[in-house]
Amino acid sequence: MFSENGTLVNDDLILDAGDVDIGRAFDPFQVIEEKVDALLAYDMPLICLGGDHSISYPVIKVFDRVHHDLNILHFDAHPDIYDEFEGSRLSHACPFARIMEAGLAKRLVQVGIRTQSKTQREQIKKYGVEVIEMKDHPERLELEFDGPVYISFDLDALDPAFAPGVSHREPGGLSTRQAIAVVQALKGDVVGADIVEYNPKMDIAGMTDMVAAKILKEIAARMIQNGR
Repeated sequence: MFSENGTLVNDDLILDAGDVDIGRAFDPFQVIEEKVDALLAYDMPLICLGGDHSISYPVIKVFDRVHHDLNILHFDAHPDIYDEFEGSRLSHACPFARIMEAGLAKRLVQVGIRTQSKTQREQIKKYGVEVIEMKDHPERLELEFDGPVYISFDLDALDPAFAPGVSHREPGGLSTRQAIAVVQALKGDVVGADIVEYNPKMDIAGMTDMVAAKILKEIAARMIQNGR
């Protein structure tokens, strides 16, 4: 349970706040917002576990009310910035369109991207998103942010060789080591995160389960470095 910076990530450090029971809620996003709002009242950093990537929108709506001038570091194979996908504006393929059009982030940096449609490229240009495509990923990536940082980690940012347990596998992705290195090297105050798109039905021998736990551990340890 020790992270790579020596932090013991156990029950003394992390409180499991339980699941968000959306049941048959008319507006599941509202239920998520209410839960996150209640937790952020304790003035502690928060890591949310999905679920698909659509949860990032309601979560970040609340973070924006608490942490102004929020920066987002987004790990993904896909930009998830469609204005609409399969008839829905709240799809897992749309959260960052909703986030950027609502002005919830002063800066959005996307890492690991390796499949973009023409529509997505247009959206990226429209909202001034900084995209580090996988084909251009440097040997060492050190990002610096002015102000609070929220990490949104879609597990399909990782190559399927490291994380097969996702619904939308895309070869040519980040290694676990590369992803962790970006988290460890970033400069900024990490106040929150989500880890999404784990699909246990697609996993092989619990590989992705283990990787997701490792990512959570290293993000939590990175928060501790900020004295949180």
